[in-house]
Amino acid sequence: MDMSDTIEMALNEKGITLPKAAAPVASYVPAVEAKGLLYISGQVSMVDGKLITGRLGENMSIEEGQEAAKACALMIAAQIKAFTGSLDRVERIVKLGAFVNSTAEFTDHPKVANGCSDTMEIIFGETGIHARSAVGVAALPLGVAVEVDAIVALKPA
Repeated sequence: MDMSDTIEMALNEKGITLPKAAAPVASYVPAVEAKGLLYISGQVSMVDGKLITGRLGENMSIEEGQEAAKACALMIAAQIKAFTGSLDRVERIVKLGAFVNSTAEFTDHPKVANGCSDTMEIIFGETGIHARSAVGVAALPLGVAVEVDAIVALKPA
């Protein structure tokens, strides 16, 4: 690790390890950079290669949903690192879009999405605070509980 990788050094001190960036499961790329913004494709809830599946309001608690959303945050960070080479290229996490697999009656999507948002602040500090949407959906790919996409402002290389 290069000494300039200060964010990763801080993560190591906090006992946080980023997963290996996941490969796409369909016809898309994990990230696209355009005019200083990095668009990260939706990252699904997965830990150690195992999908976190379930539906909020049916068979998952808010806390379990938050853990699934946290897993999405770690995968977003892994995709940023894979694309840029260093988390220190992040100027700002601009926006997150959180999709929560939930029943029609479930209305605590923002609480679930906080699992991702809070993790972004832990990883990136003040630059991890972002705009966000959090919506409930009837189903997500592979039955996962949460999927989150991101828009990230990058510092010049």
